[in-house]
Amino acid sequence: MLGKIINALFLSLILFLMQSNLSADVKFEKATFAGGCFWCMEYPFEKLEGVIEVISGYTGGHKDNPTYGEVSAGGTGYLEAVQIVYDPAKTTYAELLDVFWRQIDPTDPSGQFVDRGQQYVTAIFYHNEEQKKLAEKSKEELNKSGRYDKPVVTKIIKAKKFYKAEDYHQDYYKKSHTRYKSYRINSGRDQYLEKMWEDKMETNNTKNNYKNFEKPIEAALKEKLTPLQYNVTQENGTEKAFKNEYWDNKGEGIYVDIISGEPLFSSLDKYNSGTGWPSFTKTLEPENIVKKEDKSLFTKRTEVRSKHADSHLGHLFPDGPEPTGLRYCINSVALRFIPKEDLEKEGYGEYKKLFEKQK
Repeated sequence: MLGKIINALFLSLILFLMQSNLSADVKFEKATFAGGCFWCMEYPFEKLEGVIEVISGYTGGHKDNPTYGEVSAGGTGYLEAVQIVYDPAKTTYAELLDVFWRQIDPTDPSGQFVDRGQQYVTAIFYHNEEQKKLAEKSKEELNKSGRYDKPVVTKIIKAKKFYKAEDYHQDYYKKSHTRYKSYRINSGRDQYLEKMWEDKMETNNTKNNYKNFEKPIEAALKEKLTPLQYNVTQENGTEKAFKNEYWDNKGEGIYVDIISGEPLFSSLDKYNSGTGWPSFTKTLEPENIVKKEDKSLFTKRTEVRSKHADSHLGHLFPDGPEPTGLRYCINSVALRFIPKEDLEKEGYGEYKKLFEKQK
């Protein structure tokens, strides 16, 4: 018995050492940004590939262990900020900077939107000289872009001690979603960002931008989508069978999300299921698909949604043909079809090779 215990302990030690060595090979980095209310700064970064953690907190001040009450009252020198732990092999600091600029009004020296005071101003806290150089370059480019009629005043500051905010502030957009959504709309932040980055929203239909896609506010979606598109993608509706755009489409190409442009399905995996809706045996990019249990019709089904736009697409059934035995039953209005000859100009050139093999 003693021998078995010793062997088990030895094996556990070996596994621990192996895991420690593997962990040592992964070198995560930190990025720290102040963009006004930290509630609004977590989600845009958390959904990026390669981001390990986003923490709301306080930095830049002169008092140990500040509290929310002290910081929000002003006078401490602290700014509300988020600290991001990320894998530089999967996302770059330049990409984080791009997301940061698109969450704020960088021309406001006195706060952000409804939140006024030094504790809500914008700043980039660099952790090394490379981050400083990239931050300065991106700020200069933004100033020269002509996007703003006032100069960019966001400060670039050497990183200081960062204090994690109280637990109830962490992932606030998840814990108190209704209050968070109401705050964003009433603060004026979403309306401002829609106006200033409208051109970027339009180009979100490309392969290059969908991972950084920022879902428009409800009013903007209603303006952009047809009533049927909105009903299906946002309200889990269903279009009529045999009376939709792609159910019998035989063209070669790929199908992307109507809102974000994220690649979802390929014509190579499409087949006529006889149901009257576009049907596919598998997905083009599995990581862009989210599956959820659906009990809405007194039966258990698997709902299919897009990851980045969170659009309702349709349902997954286990009655498809070989080799997968699956049937992704999808609403046409949730999709946009890109013919193979247009893949390059639409920004999806990497998928051309799929169809070249078929010649």
